[in-house]
Amino acid sequence: MKKGIHPTYYPEAKVICACGNTWTTGSTVPEIRTEMCSACHPFFTGEQRIVDTAGQVDRFQRRKERADKMAEQSALRRVGKDKRAESLFEFVTEEKPTAQETLQAEFPEVAARVAAERTQATAAKAAAAAQAQPDEDKPRDKRPARPPRERRGGLRRDGGSEPATEAKD
Repeated sequence: MKKGIHPTYYPEAKVICACGNTWTTGSTVPEIRTEMCSACHPFFTGEQRIVDTAGQVDRFQRRKERADKMAEQSALRRVGKDKRAESLFEFVTEEKPTAQETLQAEFPEVAARVAAERTQATAAKAAAAAQAQPDEDKPRDKRPARPPRERRGGLRRDGGSEPATEAKD
């Protein structure tokens, strides 16, 4: 090793943890102070302790409490809305006579005339539908059959425009 460039090595350096645990190790510093060690770290001890760095945990817990409050308030509002909707539903679902029943009760002669007009209209629609049906003899919505391509005067295989003919020997 080159002389004068390396720090002094202390083979019996003392490590002191904030919990009071001490041990010796080799280091370039004679005494080391730490905040956590294997005797007090939650990973090794199994206890649930939150190590707070710059208040992040407190800030998260405050946000979580606010979110829980808001969720509770919205649930209460939802319950209130459901109760109002139920009472409104009960109010709306009371038996009310239909327009036809009201007409029949108040104006029986007008109701009879309206019923007669309806029957005439349905009969007229049925008659119009019967006339609109095509004859069963005629094929509906079918194109006329086309002759095969050879008889239609299609193009020749060699690209010419005259119908194809068989080659003669």
